[in-house]
Amino acid sequence: MLHAGLDLSRKRLDVCLMDEAGEVLGRCSAFPDRDGLTRLAGELGGLGEPVAAAIESMNGARFVHDTLERAGWDVEIADAQKVKGLAPLACKTDRIDAWVLAELSRRDLVPSIWLPDPGIRAERERARFRLHLVRHRVMLKNRVHAALIAFGKPCSVSDLFGAKGRELLARLELPEPWTTNITTALELIDDLDTRIDNAERELAAMGADHPYVALLQSVPGVAWVLGFTIASEIGDITRFASPKKLAGYTGLCPRVFQSGEQDRRGPLAKNGPKYLRWALIEAATHAARHPCYVQHYQRTAARLGRQRGKKVARVEVARKLAEAIWHMLTKTEPFAPARSHVAALVA
Repeated sequence: MLHAGLDLSRKRLDVCLMDEAGEVLGRCSAFPDRDGLTRLAGELGGLGEPVAAAIESMNGARFVHDTLERAGWDVEIADAQKVKGLAPLACKTDRIDAWVLAELSRRDLVPSIWLPDPGIRAERERARFRLHLVRHRVMLKNRVHAALIAFGKPCSVSDLFGAKGRELLARLELPEPWTTNITTALELIDDLDTRIDNAERELAAMGADHPYVALLQSVPGVAWVLGFTIASEIGDITRFASPKKLAGYTGLCPRVFQSGEQDRRGPLAKNGPKYLRWALIEAATHAARHPCYVQHYQRTAARLGRQRGKKVARVEVARKLAEAIWHMLTKTEPFAPARSHVAALVA
């Protein structure tokens, strides 16, 4: 078997080809599009041996993976941070990176990541694009509020972008270009409202048939939008052997530094999908008021003080939600409080 290390950049894919003995057979490069990858697979396929390849996780790596897999290669996508830990280098170039990946493939040490199937990728993209649109809408609304503050115009309505708020904005007399900017922002906000509504209807229709979404809606703080987001980001729950594995995947666990008798906790690891962390933190904001978590949340917040207590307590609730979600999806059961919580609710 041959082993190929693939180092991907914007306009080039550097390849290092190695045999089972560790001897470099050759180096080449290809353009990372469909034609370039097909040509590369054809040239190396002429050697008459199967090819195992490794490529670091980055934007475009999945396209390279899928294209070469269809050509008969066995391609693994490696966790970039773990590759850096396995092979720290004083000098870093594209040729060296490709050699390192080929060597890891030869030694069967590639820290590969899980790849969702095309269906799960599509679900993730739909949920993420809706969030992208929502964030753009928030940015536009913030600019309108900033313009009012800059000219000392108080906002006397609860919703500046509702019916009464629009009447207030229509009566404003601001100099140019602020008047035009506000008018343009309102038009964009209306357009985004329509697009977000369409995206939410599409997600609702897909979530009705999803095996996880109905269960996730029983979790405190989780409605159908967050439920669909969490379900698409988790993928197949069976790939997590325990609730701690799922909690670690969310990136909501602190880094651990241990040496001798020292045992310190650092900032959050923040590995795994950032959209999953966002969804769990959003759910924890509401779940912190639920009888199952309110006492723990308040105790943690009081213990750590006003500056960081609430933030850390919210992250702890998010971790507890992740563990509860593992049990729910594994057992195919809705959310149920632990026995201690049930006793407290009955009392």
